[in-house]
Amino acid sequence: MQSFESARIAVVSGGRSTERERSLLSGRAAGESLDRQGYTTRLLDPADKTFADDIRSADVAFLAIAGQYAEDGKLQGLLEHLSIPYTGSGVAASAVGMHKALAKTVVAAAGVAVLPTVTLPARSGDVSTHVTSTIAFPLILKPLSEGGSIGMTVCRDTAQLAAALRTIDPGERWFAEPFTTGIPVSCGVLEIDGSPVALPPLATIPTDAEFYDYATKRDKTKYRYECPANLFSPALDAITTATLTAHDALGCSGYSRSDFIVTPDGRPVWLEINTLPGLSHTGNLATMAAAAGIDYDQLIRMILATADTTEGYRP
Repeated sequence: MQSFESARIAVVSGGRSTERERSLLSGRAAGESLDRQGYTTRLLDPADKTFADDIRSADVAFLAIAGQYAEDGKLQGLLEHLSIPYTGSGVAASAVGMHKALAKTVVAAAGVAVLPTVTLPARSGDVSTHVTSTIAFPLILKPLSEGGSIGMTVCRDTAQLAAALRTIDPGERWFAEPFTTGIPVSCGVLEIDGSPVALPPLATIPTDAEFYDYATKRDKTKYRYECPANLFSPALDAITTATLTAHDALGCSGYSRSDFIVTPDGRPVWLEINTLPGLSHTGNLATMAAAAGIDYDQLIRMILATADTTEGYRP
């Protein structure tokens, strides 16, 4: 763990994914915090043509970015090639964590409860039958490697499924899982002195939406946070244990955030992991940290301290 007090810090934000705007919000917030604390920073955007040259002057990269080409191991691979330490998980954990179906397989093997999954075939054919032979209605379609609830579609019958499938780009990969009603809950992990610590779980209660979808996430009038989540102790304990298990099983480092759905009977089911959670002042991770007594500047400083300083392979 290092403080990087005299380091040249590249706050990497933006990028080319569909989560660009959310990333820029995180980058501005994190960069302002680091500046406020006396660090030397420079905001860099991988979408800029000069990025590959500009990043070489950095002593450490603070990754305030999400989505494809950023959270999936590609950016991490470049930084390792350049021997630049960076925050967040390494290449393998980032790649597997971003592939939602594969991540569920790994986490389930570690004993965490997940929903059954069917990956839509890349080939043409009767995709509807392929899906419904395993997943009953209602079901939900999700992109295999997107974040922020982008593109999710609930299908309650064959007609809705067929209509949803017609809108999918043949070049994209998707998967289906049962649509399960319940309470969306997130739980963050922050490594402190090298040991992963679970933050208080946060429940997100939609106030005017069927589920916590992309549009709802971007309209603060449509949901409210509850942190710590108002759940019975067995569910809270199960979420905390599953979060730490997922972080470890996927080989994550620095910090992460796992998302769950708590079914009406109080059973938490793991949905996915974010290896680079959003870092806005009012986002999930900052809210959970605040509930643990960690203010925003302290959170950013603690994340910076987890930047890997070794060269070569990281889990």
